[in-house]
Amino acid sequence: MLEGRALIQDTDMPTKMQIHAMTSASHALDLYDVLDCKSIAAHIKKEFDAIYGSGWQCVVGSNFGCFFTHSEGTFIYFCLETLRFLIFKGAGK
Repeated sequence: MLEGRALIQDTDMPTKMQIHAMTSASHALDLYDVLDCKSIAAHIKKEFDAIYGSGWQCVVGSNFGCFFTHSEGTFIYFCLETLRFLIFKGAGK
């Protein structure tokens, strides 16, 4: 596991899910090179889809912008080491 701690920038997730998101990100960073953001994001997305149902999205990088709509209680944006993580479930129609 990484020694650094995650710093939450914004969220509306329940605390238990927040902890899961940060733990999943830390585990993904143990498995993949820090420059392999695509594999890190895919790992987190697949885990969240399996546990919380399909429709999750994950963006990982050091510099990105976005605008999106999400389902209430499913959004977190945090920093871990040198990367930023955005995890959310898309809003249903």
